[in-house]
Amino acid sequence: MKRRVFSARLVAAATGLSLAPVLVPVLMPVAHDQSAQTAPGATGATAAPATPATWAKLEAEARGQTVYFNAWGGGEAINAYIAWAAKEAKARYGFEVKHVKVGDAAEVVKRIQTEVAAGRRNNGSVDLMWVNGENFRALKTAKLLYGPWAESLPNWALVDLAKPVRSDFSVPTEGYEAPWGTAQLTFMADKRTLPVPPRNAQEWLAVAKAHPGRLSYPRPPDFHGTTFLKQLLSELTPTPAALQQPVNPAAFAAATAPLWAYLDQLHPLQWRGGKTFVASAADMHRMLADGELRLSLTFNPNEAANLIASQQLPPSVYSFGFTRGTIGNVHFVAIPVNASAPAAAQVFANFLLSPEAQARKADIAVWGDGSVLDRNRLPASAQAALAKPAPGALTEAVPTLPEPHASWVEALEAEWLKRYGAR
Repeated sequence: MKRRVFSARLVAAATGLSLAPVLVPVLMPVAHDQSAQTAPGATGATAAPATPATWAKLEAEARGQTVYFNAWGGGEAINAYIAWAAKEAKARYGFEVKHVKVGDAAEVVKRIQTEVAAGRRNNGSVDLMWVNGENFRALKTAKLLYGPWAESLPNWALVDLAKPVRSDFSVPTEGYEAPWGTAQLTFMADKRTLPVPPRNAQEWLAVAKAHPGRLSYPRPPDFHGTTFLKQLLSELTPTPAALQQPVNPAAFAAATAPLWAYLDQLHPLQWRGGKTFVASAADMHRMLADGELRLSLTFNPNEAANLIASQQLPPSVYSFGFTRGTIGNVHFVAIPVNASAPAAAQVFANFLLSPEAQARKADIAVWGDGSVLDRNRLPASAQAALAKPAPGALTEAVPTLPEPHASWVEALEAEWLKRYGAR
């Protein structure tokens, strides 16, 4: 799947929970009709109120269908979780879910575009896809999404609306995708070598000065490297509101000037004098374990716990965030406009939002992906399952900073490569 679509990829064995799903009347799924769609960027697009009987009718329609779920296939733990969810869907609702393993969500977007351009307005090859960011924006702008439908799901009533579930990289979701999980930039350190962590960009620079050659970050356009740039930009820019709007040259120059000045100070203090950057966050984790680096980073607050459990990091490693917050987002599932099985896709998306499925996904022994549900709306058993502590995981409350508008990503990466990529 596209590198910006997913939270950190964890490898672990699967276990299970038994929690009762919740069914309440909320909104009614719309018909599979492109005319029902709203213009991209419009506000207030939802479906009509529904009753339990309406949802039962959709479940009946879903029986016997096959959902081709296009999702990143490079993580064993994630693949095992999707296989579990598919098995549950078959047993509970009577339809098949086929995991189409892909490496890049952009490939799926291109396939949908090609099918629709060729006149394949029905019976498309994709019924549900794992998506967010620029890929969602591309599909929504081109009116290639079925819906709105997400807020018609019965389990939408359990979603934590304090999370950015109605905005995807500053693009309004408007019911065209359903939230599946959360991710947030999280830092790691070893208390044996760095007992007091940096809590903002200037303190990060101070650590670099105190530990020359012991800091780095992945080379953009690696996802984690680009996210680190966005984190610094969000803190250092004098015009934070501009980051929530489509990028333009003047706004970009004004917003990013302090970032480049900061990086010009940071890079010479980094590993190998900033002339070379680590290839990935996974390399940073290994170098942290070896003592070569003092800090690492991830987009999954549970990843350190998972790596400690698998003995890839020592138990002295801890997770932390910046005081004013770190970049975070939600990843979603969406239904293409030409899906063959939109009814079953909605029922499957609703199951993925159930307390049972969300608690299982959040378990670091299964995946460790954050839940999008409001714990206060869940039964006690589900609350307990989602609150299970794990050594090394992020336990402090770190505010979530919004992602910049999706259009800023390419501009940031291009300018970084222009300034630093040839070193």
